[in-house]
Amino acid sequence: MTDPAELDVTIVDGYVDEPAHFGVPPYISTYPRYAAGAMVDAGIPEAQITYHTIDELREDTQLWRDVEDADLMVYVGGMTVPGKYVGGTPAEPDEVRKLAWTADGTSIIGGPVRFGVGEANEGASETARDDLDFDFLAMADVEAAVYDLVESGLEGFNDRYRDVEEETRWARAGAFVVEQHPNHPDYLICEMETSRGCPYRCSFCTEPMYGNPDFRPPESVVDEVDALSDRGVAHFRLGRQADILAYGGDGEAPNPDALQRLYGGIRDVAPDLETLHLDNMNPITVVKWPEKAREGIRIIAEHNTPGDTAAFGLESADPEVMSDNNLNVTADECFEAVKIVNEVAGFRPGGDRDSAPNFGDDAARRLPKLLPGINLVHGLKGERRETFEHNKRFLQRVYDEGLMLRRVNIRQVMAFEGTDMAETGADIAKDHKQLFKQYKQEVRETIDNPMLQRVAPPGTVLPDVHLEYHQDGKTFGRQLGTYPLLVGLPGERELGRTIDVAITDHGYRSVTGVPYPLDVNSASMAELATVPGVGRSRAGDIVVGRPYEAASEVGEDLRQYITARSPERAD
Repeated sequence: MTDPAELDVTIVDGYVDEPAHFGVPPYISTYPRYAAGAMVDAGIPEAQITYHTIDELREDTQLWRDVEDADLMVYVGGMTVPGKYVGGTPAEPDEVRKLAWTADGTSIIGGPVRFGVGEANEGASETARDDLDFDFLAMADVEAAVYDLVESGLEGFNDRYRDVEEETRWARAGAFVVEQHPNHPDYLICEMETSRGCPYRCSFCTEPMYGNPDFRPPESVVDEVDALSDRGVAHFRLGRQADILAYGGDGEAPNPDALQRLYGGIRDVAPDLETLHLDNMNPITVVKWPEKAREGIRIIAEHNTPGDTAAFGLESADPEVMSDNNLNVTADECFEAVKIVNEVAGFRPGGDRDSAPNFGDDAARRLPKLLPGINLVHGLKGERRETFEHNKRFLQRVYDEGLMLRRVNIRQVMAFEGTDMAETGADIAKDHKQLFKQYKQEVRETIDNPMLQRVAPPGTVLPDVHLEYHQDGKTFGRQLGTYPLLVGLPGERELGRTIDVAITDHGYRSVTGVPYPLDVNSASMAELATVPGVGRSRAGDIVVGRPYEAASEVGEDLRQYITARSPERAD
């Protein structure tokens, strides 16, 4: 019998992206945290559990020794929705196989990879789970599997799902793993689970495979936040659920009291948190129970941090596609839900709640507290040329009615075994590839750009932008949160720093900005020229006229961007 106290374990995080769960850096998913907690609960000391991301293994080949030498190697990963990522690169199938071949000890694989894996994480693709050469595959909860595996002396386990009591214990016990993440502590956001499963059965989605909604009590979630906060985490996202409004209820109707205990409890144990965002909210919940939904949304907007996004799974505005794929909300219903979220939570810090949604020249210079985002999926059963027109008309209607969307997510379906789309596969998406490409570009030009100008007009301040990479002589960074804006700044600044930024211009899904406030006595020509109303000629005049005692000396029209530090302190 293998003594747990003598085991050395290596956890490798290949990252996850599911309909209701995200774990690509700067996010860390629940899987590695809960797996670590389960093993501690089974008797393995914290000091004998090592955690690495797949990116760390790519960057430092010496770390592969931890994979090779471990008595137990646990791999977690899997992408069941397509995406493009900035903070990390999900593991490729060949890398996953290499992990299994490298491990001399017992190896186990788990997470959404159990649903299937493609050669590339992209839409219009079918997936299958090929033999990845691990000793064990967890076909239910990987954390329950590793607990039972350790308990059995590494002999085996029966696939099962953990219960709430186990989750609560393992979530607290596994919080220590975040300290081994390369982004800890400043640029790491913890994905938090409030529930999993879904009462609806949309044709393409893997979330119903977890069954009907199963909710954690508020005390369980709050206890986990408390443990993570003690480990230096200040950024949290309630992203692991199909519908935050249904939290703590019957799986469909809102329960404002439960939301108050959840959000209020989080704020009590982590009063200094810097990010509290969410992800999924079902628009059908908003329109079926509008008064309860309004109260729930009000509670969320009272406790969250600005720039939050409630992702709405419209999926398609085409009634035929809706019918063929068991989609649960019509375009008209989704529009009404968009309107309600705008009215209740579309205000900006320092702005007037009663006049929400706030935008225009008189609006406060911060992102709104909570806005809806729209998810659209293409390649579903019944899709036709008219489908693209239905979607465009819906988005145009939202814009024309003076409402705001934080972002529009357009993707092509991935067909997974066990979903209704498995039979159809990706054939429709492949047939419509060119039409999809043209339509997506049109949406970017006619909706995304003007909507972004409405949501984040020039002068909007984004606090705590983390500088991530250089490209084409610019520095790019993002805030931590749900679907953060990508910000480009002139010049190559030191990476890893955090600065406040004022927005100066807009792309389709990204913005240009300058450090806020911009010191007129030290700013570069490129930074000054980026400010609205300046340009290169005026920027040159400003530089020639240095130093300035006050920002007003360069023009009252620039006061929302510029300050003038004393000349002796200027660079």
